[in-house]
Amino acid sequence: MNSASLITTPLSLALVGVPNCGKTALFNRLTGSRQKVANYAGATVERKEGFFVLPSGRHARVLDLPGAYSLNATSPDEAVTRDVCLGQHPAEQQPDLLLCVADATNLRLHLRFVLELKRLGRPMVLALNMADAAARRGIRIDAQALEAILGIPVIETIAIKKKGAANLIAALDGHLPPAPPKLAEDADLHAETRRILAATVSMPSPTSPVDAAIDRWVLHPVLGLAILAAVMLVVFQSVYAWAGPFSDGIEAGVGLLGELAGEHLPEGLLRSLLVDGVIAGVGGVLVFLPQILILFFFILVLEESGYLPRAAFLLDRFMVGAGLSGRAFIPMLSSFACAIPGIMATRSIPDPRDRFLTILVAPMMTCSARLPVYALLIGAFIPDRAIGGVFNLQGLTLFALYMAGIFGALGVAWVARLLGRRGAEEQALMMEIPAWRLPNPLDVLLGLKERGMIFLRRAGTLILALSVLLWFLATFPTPPADWTRPAIEYSFAGHIGRALAIFFEPIGFSWQICVALIPGLAAREVAVAGLASVYAVAGSGEEETAQLLGAAIANEWSLATAFALLAWYVFAPQCLATLSVVRRETASWRATAVWAALLTGLAYGAAFLTFHITAALT
Repeated sequence: MNSASLITTPLSLALVGVPNCGKTALFNRLTGSRQKVANYAGATVERKEGFFVLPSGRHARVLDLPGAYSLNATSPDEAVTRDVCLGQHPAEQQPDLLLCVADATNLRLHLRFVLELKRLGRPMVLALNMADAAARRGIRIDAQALEAILGIPVIETIAIKKKGAANLIAALDGHLPPAPPKLAEDADLHAETRRILAATVSMPSPTSPVDAAIDRWVLHPVLGLAILAAVMLVVFQSVYAWAGPFSDGIEAGVGLLGELAGEHLPEGLLRSLLVDGVIAGVGGVLVFLPQILILFFFILVLEESGYLPRAAFLLDRFMVGAGLSGRAFIPMLSSFACAIPGIMATRSIPDPRDRFLTILVAPMMTCSARLPVYALLIGAFIPDRAIGGVFNLQGLTLFALYMAGIFGALGVAWVARLLGRRGAEEQALMMEIPAWRLPNPLDVLLGLKERGMIFLRRAGTLILALSVLLWFLATFPTPPADWTRPAIEYSFAGHIGRALAIFFEPIGFSWQICVALIPGLAAREVAVAGLASVYAVAGSGEEETAQLLGAAIANEWSLATAFALLAWYVFAPQCLATLSVVRRETASWRATAVWAALLTGLAYGAAFLTFHITAALT
C-alpha cells in the first residue's frame, strides 16, 4: 500500500492490557475529549472508542478494550476483549493493530499476557507505559533486546505527560509492523516470561520501598481499617457538604425555569405538562448530579492512586463472611450516591453468582434520593433533642437508617450464601495491587465527564418519561366543578392509591401514602412532592412547604406508620431507573423480577414488623 492510500485509509487500533497498566490514561492521552461511550448491543459491557489524527493526516480509531489478565475469559469484560482480539465479536471488526500496553514497573505480570496475544499472529506494538516510574525505581529495561526477542516494536510511553506518547504516535504513522512469529501452542508462557525477563530487565527490588512503607500502614489489619474509616468519613462528609451549593443552584435554576414557563404559557394542560411533568421531572434528576460527580471524583482519585484495590483486599475477609467478595466494596461504596453507578460497577466481578448478589444488595445502601424522605419523617416525628450532651437524637436516627441498610445488605448476602452456594467453594479474591501513583487530572476530568453523561442518559431519560406518565395519572380525569377535595383524589393516581391501600393496610399505610409511592417509582425523593399534593400543602418556599407538610403528617399519622414507612424506604427497590439498570446489567427479565420481588418482600416484612412492634410499644 502506497503513502497516499495509507493517509486515506483509517487505522483501526485496539488498546489491550492487564488492569492497572495505564491503558485508559494512554487512551485519554491519544484521543483527549474525542471519545464516546456506549454499551454493546445486548451486552452489559461498555464500548469505549476515540479518534485522533496522525502527523501524516491519517485518521486513527482507537477501541479501548476492557482490562484482561488472559484470553481465557472469566468475566463479561474479558469475554469482549477476547472476542475482539480474535475477530469473533459480532459488533466489531478485527482491528488492524493490537496496541498492547504493559506497566514497565511490573513487567513480570504483564508480559505473560503479551505472549498470549502474540499467539494470535496479529500485527502488534508493545507500549511500555510508566517508563518514568520504572526509571525512578532503578528498573532498567533493554527495549531493543525485548523488541528483538518478541519480534514486535517496543516503545516506551509516559501516558500522564503531555508528550509522553509522541514516540508511539510517530511509530504508528506508517506501514503496519509485520505479524510476529507465533509461539507454539504448547509453550510454557510462564517459563518464557521468566527467560525474557532475565535477558532484558534489571530490577533492584520487587517492590518500591516507598510503596512498601505506605502499605505497612494502609494494609495493617487494625490501622488499615481505621484509615479506611477516616477516608470514607471524609468522602461522605464532602459529598453532602460540597454538593449543597451546586444542588441548590440547580434547584433554583429549575424553579426559575418553571416559573418562566408558567408566566409565558396560558393556563392549561400544556403548561401543566411542561412545568409539572417535564421541567420538574428533569430537575428531579439534575439536582442530584453534583453529589454523583463529587462521589465519583473521590472514587476516581482513590482508584487512580491505587487505594481502592487495597481497600477491597482489606475488606475481603469481612465480605466473604457475609457471602460477598472484596470486589463488592467499590459497587457498594458507589451506591451511597446512587444505586445506578453502583450496579454498573459490578462488571469487574468475574463470578456471576457474586456479581448478581452484589447487584441484589447494592440498592440497600442509603442513596441520596432517600434523604428528603428521611429528613421529612425524622423532622416530623423525632424530637430535636440532645443525647448525652453530645449527640442529636435526629442525627442518631439518620445514622441508624444508614446502618440498617448496611447490615440489612450483609444479612441478605449471608442468607443468600447459605441458600445458594450449596457446598460449592468460595472463590478466592485474586487481584493485582498496583503501585501508588498521583492521579492524572486529565483522566479524572474525562472520567467525571463520562460518568456524568452515562448517569444523565440512563437515568434522566427514563425519569423524564415516567414523570410525564405520572403527571398524566395525577391529572386525569379532571374533577368536576363542585369538587372540593384535592384534585389528585379524583385522578387515576387517586384510584390506584385506594386500590393499593388494601395491600398496604397491614403495614399501616393509608391511601395517601400509596398515592405518594406512585411518583416515588420514578425517583424516591419525588414521594415528598406526592405527599404535598395529596395533603394540599403549599408554602411560599420549599422550607415552609416542608414544615407545613411535616405538621400535616404528624397530625394524621401514628408513630408506627412513620417508622414503617422509614423501614420500607430502607429496603424497597422503588426507583424504576434502578430496575431498568438491573435488567440491563443482568440481561435477564427473570433475574430482574427475582431481584425486585426479594427486595419488595424484604421491605414489606420490615415495615410489617416495625409497624406492629411500634404500635404495641406506643
